[in-house]
Amino acid sequence: MTDRAARAARNQERSLAAFLAKKAEFDALLAELRQASDDHFGADPEAVLWGETAWLADATAKLKDIADQHFRRGEYAG
Repeated sequence: MTDRAARAARNQERSLAAFLAKKAEFDALLAELRQASDDHFGADPEAVLWGETAWLADATAKLKDIADQHFRRGEYAG
């Protein structure tokens, strides 16, 4: 294996380790959000006001943007 190939292999290993660490962080955040969603994000369903709705609309828009980027939809299509 050439020195260049060895460096490339080490770089790929480090890239994979960093990717897997970020994926674990991402998965943990998703699990937290799922749990919070199951609990209506702490809002009392019998007393929800527009503030909770506005917060959820903003959060949903941010998640939609992330999904659109990944799936190349909307402004990310093409």
